[in-house]
Amino acid sequence: QVQLVESGGGLVQAGGSLRISCAASGSIFSIDAMAWFRQAPGKQRELVADINSAKYADSVKGRFTISRDSAKNTMYLQMNELKPEDTAVYYCNAVVRTRISDLRGLSYWGQGTQVTVSL
Repeated sequence: QVQLVESGGGLVQAGGSLRISCAASGSIFSIDAMAWFRQAPGKQRELVADINSAKYADSVKGRFTISRDSAKNTMYLQMNELKPEDTAVYYCNAVVRTRISDLRGLSYWGQGTQVTVSL
């Protein structure tokens, strides 16, 4: 099995910065894709940033930076110039192959970490 654990969320004032992390563990042969999503109350889950394509949501371009430490199976999201509208639960997603024989990986989700930006 594969586990994704997010950490680093919290309460921050508008204009501040926060870095959240996602650590993957378990039976991992390869991590083929990783991305950050977020879901605000009453809204659909949306893609924030994708590590492979370096694609960012328009609302976070220039403020957020996604990165990955492959040796640690860990992904990060550096969030700067935070705004109240960034308030959401942030989820980590990874596509993981657990065996060398797997033709394609399976999608896994973390439990989410709350980010709250106050005025």
